[in-house]
Amino acid sequence: MKVTIDWVNDLNFIGKNSKRQKVMFGAEGDYASPMENLLMSVGACASVDVVMILKKARQDITGCHCEIDSDRADEPPRRFTGLRMKFVVRGKGLSEKQVKKAIDLSVEKYCSVMHSLDPNMPVETSYQIVPV
Repeated sequence: MKVTIDWVNDLNFIGKNSKRQKVMFGAEGDYASPMENLLMSVGACASVDVVMILKKARQDITGCHCEIDSDRADEPPRRFTGLRMKFVVRGKGLSEKQVKKAIDLSVEKYCSVMHSLDPNMPVETSYQIVPV
């Protein structure tokens, strides 16, 4: 895996991957900060896992929404010191047991982004099932 980051202007940067897909980063202004992008990456990675696991369990999932609230250290480096993740999963006849299992497996085993952070950082999860 290889990416590049180029300075655009002010404190704005553009990241590109090998497929030439782009992500804007900014410390100020209109773009998400690098830490916000990292937090979104945690949510996206975990959500991919949850959807894949539920589909493999033959659950009729039609939507997955992830909200993350974080705590950060006051002093540099201002790393994440805690995460609270809430998943809102939509579907027909979803099993509460399967939804919980999918979230737990993602956070505890599969989410590569999550496991790239401090392993001692507390992560709380919750979920809501919305029947359709």
